[in-house]
Amino acid sequence: MSFEHQKVLGMEKKKIYLFCSAGMSTSLLVSKMKVQAEKYDVPVIINAYPEALASAQGAHADVILLGPQIAYMLPEIAKMFPNKPVEVIDTLLYGKVDGLGVLKAAVAAIKKAKQ
Repeated sequence: MSFEHQKVLGMEKKKIYLFCSAGMSTSLLVSKMKVQAEKYDVPVIINAYPEALASAQGAHADVILLGPQIAYMLPEIAKMFPNKPVEVIDTLLYGKVDGLGVLKAAVAAIKKAKQ
């Protein structure tokens, strides 16, 4: 993996939460992200939830990623959590179920938020 994840994330595990319309379509993506995080020793906790739980679970996340099918909710969720990075997962990465690509995007969002 070509990013300095330990410097970016520190020693504490960061929580990456993915939200989609039912919580099911992101479960395979989460599995692939977890494999990549373990492979590259990236200190993260990754979970998927249905969008209905965004207000409750989002409070515990360090970064919130939305499935492309709920991209329309970005302004609403970003408004709920003004101090957290909230982004829509790239459609190509989502469609390819690219765990490494989405993990890199999540870490980049955390790094950007720290600046």
